[in-house]
Amino acid sequence: MKKIITILSSIILFSTSCNSPKESKEAEKVTNPKYVAEAHSYAQPNNAVVKHLSLDINVDFEKEVISGTASYSIENNNAAEIILDSKFLDIQKAEADGKETKFTLGVFDKHLGQSLKIDITPDTKNITVHYNTTSKTEALQWLNPQQTADKKHPFLFTQGQAILTRTWIPIQDSPQIRVTYDATVKVPSELMAVMSAENPKEKTTDGVYHFKMKQPISPYLIALAIGDVEYKAISNRTGVYAEKSMLTKVHNEFSDMEKMVASAEKLYGKYAWDQFDIIVLPPSFPFGGMENPRLTFATPTVIAGDKSLTSLVAHELAHSWSGNLVTNATWEDFWLNEGFTVYFEMRIMEALYSKERAEMLALIGQQDLEDELEGFKDTPNDTKLKLDLEGRNPDDGMNSIAYDKGYLFLRTLEQTVGREKFDVFLKNYFQTHAFSTMHTEKFISYLNENLLAKNKITFNTDEWIYNPGIPTNHVVILSDKFANVEKVLQLCIDNSTVDTNATKGWTPQEWVHFIRNFPKEMELKHFEMLDNAYNLTNSTNSYISMVWFEQSILHNYRGNNVDEKIEAFLINVGRRWYVSTIFNAYKKSDKLKEALAIYKKSRANYHSVTANTIDKILGYKNN
Repeated sequence: MKKIITILSSIILFSTSCNSPKESKEAEKVTNPKYVAEAHSYAQPNNAVVKHLSLDINVDFEKEVISGTASYSIENNNAAEIILDSKFLDIQKAEADGKETKFTLGVFDKHLGQSLKIDITPDTKNITVHYNTTSKTEALQWLNPQQTADKKHPFLFTQGQAILTRTWIPIQDSPQIRVTYDATVKVPSELMAVMSAENPKEKTTDGVYHFKMKQPISPYLIALAIGDVEYKAISNRTGVYAEKSMLTKVHNEFSDMEKMVASAEKLYGKYAWDQFDIIVLPPSFPFGGMENPRLTFATPTVIAGDKSLTSLVAHELAHSWSGNLVTNATWEDFWLNEGFTVYFEMRIMEALYSKERAEMLALIGQQDLEDELEGFKDTPNDTKLKLDLEGRNPDDGMNSIAYDKGYLFLRTLEQTVGREKFDVFLKNYFQTHAFSTMHTEKFISYLNENLLAKNKITFNTDEWIYNPGIPTNHVVILSDKFANVEKVLQLCIDNSTVDTNATKGWTPQEWVHFIRNFPKEMELKHFEMLDNAYNLTNSTNSYISMVWFEQSILHNYRGNNVDEKIEAFLINVGRRWYVSTIFNAYKKSDKLKEALAIYKKSRANYHSVTANTIDKILGYKNN
């Protein structure tokens, strides 16, 4: 993708050819363009852009196909065609203002799919596409009953970020395009359908559900889940969906949701989406959470029984401001979503649970960042906040750089200008740009004008955003609790003994720090000693399990049937962060044969997002 520069009103943008991303761009016919050029969508929104989507679809679990129509209200700038994004869809027919019209599909690209060009007239206001999904559709994961918690009924969920919505809905799949939508979804009567929209609280008798999202959102946030789920309210604007056997546990785990929303509002303004609910999906869901407006999708791996991993809820809630309300214009600007969200998450955790807990979370993030920087030592340009992702999958930029370097940048800004001024700036930023998109250069301009120049502060913004690595002026994060953890670990190793009193009351974050800091040359007798004392191989906390399994592989520890536990974990859990960490440990330890043997058993349980990542790590070719 060409680097985005500050857009001046006199510039004429060039957009990607509808036939192939490798072909030259044709000049758009408009001046004063509203939308910036980007290479992860074929759409030419300055010519004709979707403003509202109406879905009418049937979900067939036996055939594993979604079929129906996607109808659009469009803003037409005297155009002769409108271009949508499509990938692995069976496009059957297109209509313009109710009359059948010609459509053409462009050359297929492995990342972008195909352009879908629909003939219109300068007066066309509405188009409709008749289509089916296919077996290659990447956004959908169809699960059989055995892959669910209750083992009785099948399940389906979608995952649209970054550019997968085009694989289940033909649409202009760019984050800078915002649409409202409504939907009619037909499912088996024993199942409930929910979306990132106004949702039902009970099942219908006929399996037909109607949805409405009145606030404009980016296409990657259009989401659907269907399963045998129930709803339980926490407050009049928060609640949870889960399978029946998990509903009480989920409700207890997330019982602080209303407190989190109230804390967030005190910081940066009113919650704009009316309802904040969470649905806990089956364990194959590829992320910890996905911030779909009104209905966050979450992994069951955060259900620890003690609310210890619910910073994830704070993170997804924070996206209601940074990401959903103010959205990155292109995927090269992804740090504008995640860096801000991690910062906001830490502020919510500090307000609700303590400064110390927030600092432990921040330090773990900094460790993740250090690991990421080491992994990118041969490609240092990937450690910039503003990325160049031309010809690449935008998923390549969804790593700790965007999250944790972005956070460190904002945290350093806060320390430089003072928290009070920084909070005023952020609140105004969210309110000023609500329901709009932001690119990096526009943010820099806003930052300079509304914070730095106003307070006569010099700051190395360009170094943070455009240079590789971490500038030397970064804030130093400290934790007394983590310092104590390191002392306890050192005593265990020096004395070859365990003092269980020293670890009483530890949080999972302290245990993670403890395990992560094992020396590279740690003896196996110390692994065995710690495992016997703390039963780490059988931990019921998924986060602790992940780091323990990683260290066991790296140190070749085989005690307590840990190999069997690792295999079971990888088969049953599809969270990309967890499984990629463990498979990377196999790779680093030259144990690819072991890893591939497990992966052949587990791959079918993974969403395409996770499978694609592990394929790359292990060099696996799915024939």
